[in-house]
Formats: sequence, C-alpha cells, structure tokens
Amino acid sequence: MEEKYFDMALQFAIKAHAGQKRKGSETPYLLHPLEVCTICGSMSASDALLSAALLHDTVEDTSVTMEDIEANFSGEIVELVKSETEDKRNGIAKSDTWDIRKKETLDELKATDNINIKKLWLADKLSNMRSTYSWYLREGVALWNHFNQKDPKKQEWYYRSVLEYTSELKDYPAWQEYKRLVNAVFGGTDELH
Repeated sequence: MEEKYFDMALQFAIKAHAGQKRKGSETPYLLHPLEVCTICGSMSASDALLSAALLHDTVEDTSVTMEDIEANFSGEIVELVKSETEDKRNGIAKSDTWDIRKKETLDELKATDNINIKKLWLADKLSNMRSTYSWYLREGVALWNHFNQKDPKKQEWYYRSVLEYTSELKDYPAWQEYKRLVNAVFGGTDELH
C-alpha cells in the first residue's frame, strides 16, 4: 500500500513559506505551490506528484534543505523536488548565474523520461506564466524589469524550451493553456503540434 504524504507535505510547505510573498506583490507565496498542486491534480492523482508540487520551491526558496526533504518524504518525492531545484550558487548574484542555472535544469528536463517530472515542471511554469501574463497585460515588456533575467529573448528561450520538452503532455488542457500564454507574452504561432 502506497504511503500517503500529501497532508504532511501541505503542513511542511505552510511552515516553510510562512511570511513569504510572491515576487512583485503582497500575495502569500504559498498560493503558488497550491496552484502548482492544483494544476498537477488536473493531470494525476499521484500522492507523490501532488506532495512534490507543494514542496517544489521549499529547498530553492526557503531555509529547508534537501536533507530535510529526504528525512521526511519518499524517494519519489525527493526525486521530483530535486528536479525542480536549481543550484543557486550562493554568494553569486542570481542575474549572473541565470543562464547556467536554466540550461542545467532544462538539460535535465529534456533528458528525463519520468512523466511526473514533466507534469510538475509544466504545472510550475504554467503557474509562473499565468502571473507573467497578468504583469504583461499591466506593464507590457517593462515587466521583465522585475526579474533577474531582464532580456525577454532569454526568457522566451527558457519558456519555449519547457514547452518543447513537455510536448508529450500536449493533450492536457494545462499544456495547451501554457502554450497559449507563452504565445501571448512572447508572440508567435503554434509551431508545436
């Protein structure tokens, strides 16, 4: 019988993200992992996937360590959280490491055959793209001034690469929405079928 971690992951994420706000807003950060979890839930009922969705930013954006995740959750959850955790290279400005961090994680996404990793990535980037699109409607291309990487061409490369590397999920409404939002923000056509 599969061990269930969802409730524990929810409490863990609530504690880890307490007091955090989303970039450029007063919105509680916790709403992002909850949205990612909801998007994942539209594609799967996997306890590991839903739990990892709640935890996906804890190591990258809080004081939680990968060892904390390993000590409390299953190997499958750990693998999923690791897939979403960049090497931030502490001590170096995020803007100076953006290119290499994104390339490293995209290389891993491209190489994986784990469908739950792809679902988690899609859900996370769809949540991000929903926020980005909202900013785009308010600010146009000036929205990139809020980001570590201010070059819209590099941002486009990143988000279109995720679209390409998750294209096996193209029949899911989440992927179709992601594609529409990427095209709305960056322009373009439906080159991926």
